[in-house]
Amino acid sequence: MKILETLGLGRKKAEGAPNIGEKKRKEELEAEEKRKIIYRVLIIIGFLGIVLYSLPEVIYQPIANYSVGEPWRADDLTAPYTFSLMKSEAELEEEREEIRRQTPPIFHIDHSVRNSTQAALDSTYRSLQPVIDTFVQWQRAKMNDEPSAANDSIRFEQEKNLLSINFSDENWNVLLNSYADLRLDTQAEGQSILEDIRSVLDRLITQLYNTGIIDIDKQEIEGDEITVRNLRDITQRTVPLNRVRDYYEAMEYAEQQLQTQFGTDVAQVAMQILDRVLQPNWIYSEEDTKAALNENLESISRTKGVVTSGEVIIRRGDIVTPEKANKLRSLAQARSTTATEFERTIRRVGESLVVILVTILFLYYLYLYRKKIFNDVSSFLLVFLTLTLLIVASAVVYHFEDVSSLVIPIAIAPIILTIIFDSRVGLMATLTLAIITALIHDNNFEYLVATITACSLGIFSVRDIKNRSQFFLSTPFIVFISYILVFGGFALARFAGWDQFLDTTISVAINSIFILFTYPLILIFEKTFKVTTDFTLLELSDTNQPLMKDLMNKAPGSFHHSLQVANLAEAAASAIEANALLCRVGAMYHDIGKMVKPSYFIENQSKGNDHDKLKAKMSALIIKAHVSDGVKMARKNNIPELVVDFIRTHHGTSLIRFFYGKAQKNAEKEAEIPEEDFRYDGPRPFTKEQGILLLADSVEAASRAMKNPNYNKLETLIDRITEDHISEGQLNNCPLTFRHIQIIKETFLSILVGVYHSRVEYPDDDELKSKKMARKKERNMGAAGTSIPGDRRRDNENPSQTENKDEDKAEADGADKKQDEEDQKQSDS
Repeated sequence: MKILETLGLGRKKAEGAPNIGEKKRKEELEAEEKRKIIYRVLIIIGFLGIVLYSLPEVIYQPIANYSVGEPWRADDLTAPYTFSLMKSEAELEEEREEIRRQTPPIFHIDHSVRNSTQAALDSTYRSLQPVIDTFVQWQRAKMNDEPSAANDSIRFEQEKNLLSINFSDENWNVLLNSYADLRLDTQAEGQSILEDIRSVLDRLITQLYNTGIIDIDKQEIEGDEITVRNLRDITQRTVPLNRVRDYYEAMEYAEQQLQTQFGTDVAQVAMQILDRVLQPNWIYSEEDTKAALNENLESISRTKGVVTSGEVIIRRGDIVTPEKANKLRSLAQARSTTATEFERTIRRVGESLVVILVTILFLYYLYLYRKKIFNDVSSFLLVFLTLTLLIVASAVVYHFEDVSSLVIPIAIAPIILTIIFDSRVGLMATLTLAIITALIHDNNFEYLVATITACSLGIFSVRDIKNRSQFFLSTPFIVFISYILVFGGFALARFAGWDQFLDTTISVAINSIFILFTYPLILIFEKTFKVTTDFTLLELSDTNQPLMKDLMNKAPGSFHHSLQVANLAEAAASAIEANALLCRVGAMYHDIGKMVKPSYFIENQSKGNDHDKLKAKMSALIIKAHVSDGVKMARKNNIPELVVDFIRTHHGTSLIRFFYGKAQKNAEKEAEIPEEDFRYDGPRPFTKEQGILLLADSVEAASRAMKNPNYNKLETLIDRITEDHISEGQLNNCPLTFRHIQIIKETFLSILVGVYHSRVEYPDDDELKSKKMARKKERNMGAAGTSIPGDRRRDNENPSQTENKDEDKAEADGADKKQDEEDQKQSDS
């Protein structure tokens, strides 16, 4: 960066601003600079490497931005050489659909089904035999009037209940009676009906398996044929679909044959047995079918003819019809495929040059105007990581022809950077992203304009975010409307059809919905990079937060003091265009350390003063401890470090004047009291917001101690306190200019004048007036009877006030000492 400074392109030094950073801090920064430079270089190289790798292969176009239905505005275009005419996407899809319909599904013959069916049939007959035997035995005992008939009947019912086949009573009667008649009649000859059914079923099953039973419904097959593969014999054949049966057709065919052979009653018995054992023997292979379909789809030719060299493709003024648009697309594809390696390299170099220049521009902006981001490696990485994610997503979508480039919510990155940093960083990120992504999407000018417009308006919608609903409701809507207006304007300008605009609207709607993912991404970035956004600050500004509740309950005086300081600091920050929300939150939490020992601070005292029993040095240690206690408490409750810094710096390294003066009075020699023991540990404020808090804390505390405040008194008080801080060097490390300080003082004055405005005095009745006069007289008599000198008495009455350096100054530095003493008394009350 020294080269840039030599050329006069370095950062402009702030005129009239205090010196930034202490000497020690500068030395530490210089020691770390080399390491940070290496990290920044690696981040930039990684960013450029990923972006350049993500750039898609170049598709050459004869001319940019032509649309179907528009006149051809360029010169006449002739074919520079003979090239193939590409099929349109609709034609290709039609061919693909035809192939899907015509590719027959593939089935494998399962030879094991025959054996399993025969085994199931044998098992069924074996299970029927005990039932039939017990029935015959029962019938024989009944014919011979044997006493065992009753037991045989029971045994028959038990065997029948154990059978898994659920024959109806009619079917059982047909089956059992025919079998019993044959066995009980010694003169009868031939087979039982059950044996006849077995013979017919064996023949029928063999017939069905020879013709094939498929395992899917025939209505699911679109074509007229199927392919049957015999893996055992390694053969394949194509069979007309009408010559095979699915399971339901096989059962219908079997029922017809059985009814012809036996009649309805016996056929029902046979069908129940067949339904129990029959299985499909031609099994559908989804894997082989898909493989065959993919092979057929890949064989589709993408061309349908040629355009000869010298043929006129389109003339100037001709309407771009779908046919001519297809010729233009074919020429672009031909140029891409026939381009030499040198031409491809030149094109790639050109695109890379654009990306590098845009990146350098953005980097240079950070170096000149956002040095905090540039110098902080974590913030630097966050910025370029956010840009990389959106660029890579846009490059990935480019490869999907059916997905519009507009579905990628480019606005997410600028919105995130605006919420985390500021709107100017977001705007520069918008330009960087818009140019690079437009380059990815074939140098699309409409895309470039729409992206810049939508992202910019999205940034403005979150610039001063006040609550979550503002983001969830307004930002996606604003981005959506922005895109629609830009693309609608381009559509009207070129008289494009509404079909294309409708597709654009759907893509933009999806884009706007994806904007909602900004919130979870911000949460991830906050945890990963330890940054604090306005969303977190909004949550912390709620007085119902546990830490604020504890402060209100344990130290109510400090709580109300913090709220008043927050109001002053927020107004002053807004006036000088600092971060008002951050200022308010820092002010609300700056005194949380007082919860540890609240009674040692004047605003929380109601009975006596605990400092009366302590030495000045011990009191000073207690007063100082509220800073370190507040830091520990904040970190324990996961308060962001950005807010913790306000706690650490809100007193800077200022002197605790009250106890220092008390120690000097009590000491024998002034040299025996080291001033360092009565100074806060610091550090001094190093941001505008922290400097504002230091001043607001002092002014608010001192104004409370003022008796009968008016405009002139308040103005004098604010000027005196501000000058004291400046003379002590408490504001040396923060970038507040004298102009800023003047605006801050004016803001404080306008607010305090409103707070302490004069009020109408309502008349009291005589009795109330007399009581008030009596109480006042008693107080005066008590004050006159004390033996403690006036100054000494006030020292003992005001120990806890001195933790507010402003109140101490109100005592020590006033032009009218007596007025200061009265102010001290007022603050004690």
